[in-house]
Amino acid sequence: MAAKKSHLPIALIVDLVLVILFTIIGHYTHSHNFDPQGLLTTAWPFLVGLGIAWLLAAVWDRPIAPLATGTAVWAVTILVGLVIRGITGAGGDPGQVPVSFMIVATSLNLITLVGWRIIATAVAGGSTARRRSR
Repeated sequence: MAAKKSHLPIALIVDLVLVILFTIIGHYTHSHNFDPQGLLTTAWPFLVGLGIAWLLAAVWDRPIAPLATGTAVWAVTILVGLVIRGITGAGGDPGQVPVSFMIVATSLNLITLVGWRIIATAVAGGSTARRRSR
């Protein structure tokens, strides 16, 4: 149980950093600047989505589980983020979210939000297996 609890703050930080990094890269790719207001406008729908995802996925139970937690965090973050972006027009016109943006946001966040958990599980599992064999 202690190992699960110790992964929780790491999971939160990594998820936040990855979602913020996704929005920084996307914003910079299109506007070629690091305008704080533009970055915030791009990021907030996905950060809200991440917060809701953490609540719905009960991340505190299994923070680094790739399938149970990672896929739920990814799916809810993207769904909520895209819906908010579409309704509010954050980063574009209200009611319009380009399909290309949906594809990039969905695939990049899948790779990052699930991918880091796959790596973390392999590392944590490897260290646990080594400790047991000693």
